[in-house]
Amino acid sequence: MENENLNLYEQRKETVFSFIKDKEYSPMRVKDIAAFLQVPSNEIQLLYDIIDELIEEGKIVETKKGKIVASESLHQYPGTFTGNSRGFGFVSIEGMENEVFIPANATNGAMHKDKVICRIINKTDRRAEGEIVKVLSHGMKHIVGTYQKGKNFGFVIPDDKKICDDIYIGPGNNLGAVDGHKVLVKITKAPTEKDNPEGVVTEILGHINDPGVDILSIIMQYDLPTEFPEAVYKEIETINETIDNEDKTGRDDLRDVVMVTIDGEDAKDLDDAVSVKKLDNGNYELGVYIADVSYYVREKSPLDREAYKRGTSVYLVDRVIPMLPHKLSNGICSLNAGEDRFSLCCIMEINGKGEIVSHDIKKAIINVNRRMSYAVVYDLLTNENSQYYEEYKDLVPMFKEMENLRNILLRKRQKRGAIEFESEEAKIILDEKGKPVDIVKRERNVATSIIEEFMLAANETVAEHFYWLEVPFVYRTHEVPDEEKYDKLQLLVTPFGYVLKGSSKHPKSYQQLLMQTKGKPEEMLIHRMTLRSMKQAKYTAENGRHFGLAATYYCHFTSPIRRYPDLQIHRIISEYLEGKLDEKRINHYKKILTEVAANCSVNERRAEDAERDTDKYKIVEFMQDKVGQEFEGIISSVTSWGIYVELPNTVEGMVSVKDLDDDYYEFDEENMRYIGENTHKTYTIGDSVKVILVRASLEMRTIDFEFVEE
Repeated sequence: MENENLNLYEQRKETVFSFIKDKEYSPMRVKDIAAFLQVPSNEIQLLYDIIDELIEEGKIVETKKGKIVASESLHQYPGTFTGNSRGFGFVSIEGMENEVFIPANATNGAMHKDKVICRIINKTDRRAEGEIVKVLSHGMKHIVGTYQKGKNFGFVIPDDKKICDDIYIGPGNNLGAVDGHKVLVKITKAPTEKDNPEGVVTEILGHINDPGVDILSIIMQYDLPTEFPEAVYKEIETINETIDNEDKTGRDDLRDVVMVTIDGEDAKDLDDAVSVKKLDNGNYELGVYIADVSYYVREKSPLDREAYKRGTSVYLVDRVIPMLPHKLSNGICSLNAGEDRFSLCCIMEINGKGEIVSHDIKKAIINVNRRMSYAVVYDLLTNENSQYYEEYKDLVPMFKEMENLRNILLRKRQKRGAIEFESEEAKIILDEKGKPVDIVKRERNVATSIIEEFMLAANETVAEHFYWLEVPFVYRTHEVPDEEKYDKLQLLVTPFGYVLKGSSKHPKSYQQLLMQTKGKPEEMLIHRMTLRSMKQAKYTAENGRHFGLAATYYCHFTSPIRRYPDLQIHRIISEYLEGKLDEKRINHYKKILTEVAANCSVNERRAEDAERDTDKYKIVEFMQDKVGQEFEGIISSVTSWGIYVELPNTVEGMVSVKDLDDDYYEFDEENMRYIGENTHKTYTIGDSVKVILVRASLEMRTIDFEFVEE
């Protein structure tokens, strides 16, 4: 009943807003709107509440004469402000492709992540410029930073460099913090052109040098939930750790199918298993078996609400913040070898061209034969004298068929233009106290590629199947890159002797560029430049194609333990397979999926940013005792403020323009290089250089180099 009342209220709110937005609407007072819409006298107060709420959301404005107008008619739009360390910022507005630039003198006290009203004052082809009219609400509950004590007051230097001002802490508002304490601050007064923001310290996390405080600070900065609510723990108490016989009805029994999980050695949440066999007709049968998490996480339950709020598991350098409690993620939902598990599976017949000629999506009960690691499978496939052969000899023929099928699927994707990015991810090795002792590159090999190809095949098959059923669904969409960024990439790769052929509208242009760089010193650099030129993938409630994969249909189906979009579509798939996806449920999903997709995209960005920041922090910490040492590197980026240099272990630092003191250097933006006025010495992207480490600042999370004089 409560939901019905809420839906009715939202419908009325939408009716009022649509009326005010209408082109034929003339500004009028609320009482006139009530008369025009024939609102009954007993609902007049409800209309006033709706008007107030729309004003708070920034969708409408009340003029000085008391008349109501749509914000857009005054070139004003609600949006979210993203700050910058140099004072300016950007506002992202729903429905606008490009963000609106806000100069430093037009922020009107807005801080990073604030909900604001932005007025557009200048619009060009490239980007609109605007000013903040009003701050609707603060986006950050608290700000994390380092406390610095003054004589009778203090300052907090925010960890998030998108907050450009230090925060003034008045007498008696520091909770007893001392220099170097990591603290949480609540803003009590917004910044002005003359004054810094003011705040009060609400919690002391510990000293910056205390073990674990560094990562805890990042967790708090991104507001990542570390504990599950009591209601969640109560709910999981009722979940059995084994499968009851009465639950097995309506499922295919596939426990006699030989299948394995293949993961990293330290993985604990195993949500996918695979099987491959060669059929009599020469085709392959690929089985992808995914943990049936939606069986245990029921819609609107405390578990589901918390999973939705988290959106994804977050993999930080020293810990995992899971989307689901360990009883599920490492227990009954994890496809542990030798244990019966519920699964949603996609079984595909694939011919020699990589075409999926038939498929079956169904609910099953499975029992994984062996838990394999990437390292062991790689060794079995590449080493004739593998030490693991005796232990796994019964499975080796299947692994060889897996490799054959992987090659077929990879060739098919390459033929259609899929872009193969060679990523060099850093894996940071910590000691027992959390100190970084080494940085190595994450291994990518034929075993990791086998799982990638099989998961891609399942994700595409499931997406296409449910697209043609015309039921509500959540897709993974990767849009075509901007023409402007395509042209910029062309400029960046020209000095290396590469030419982008074709069009920004087709992934083959990018694929051919990357293939040309294979084995070259600049290979990883060009890969990163290409990646930066593209849009970020996101979740959508409509099928929008996946540019990077050159896929017409794509979704995330294979990781419901750690990603909410996968869990969401599992719920839809289960209802469909059980015959419960009736008109009422379809309408329900039509209403919620746009918001679900948007929420999942936001949480994915938050997780990525937190993961990147923890890595960055530990990399800086790793470099701290290497000040004064020389390194060889490659110029990875050239900007107006400095030259970035990347070392072979993926560590990146900057040479400031101020430290180029052997000549006067001019920045050639078009060709992304610096040229010495007298010596004509140049620094260009891709150049091999020698640098000396001069600073590794944990407070700023930056690494500073200087060039070594040749």
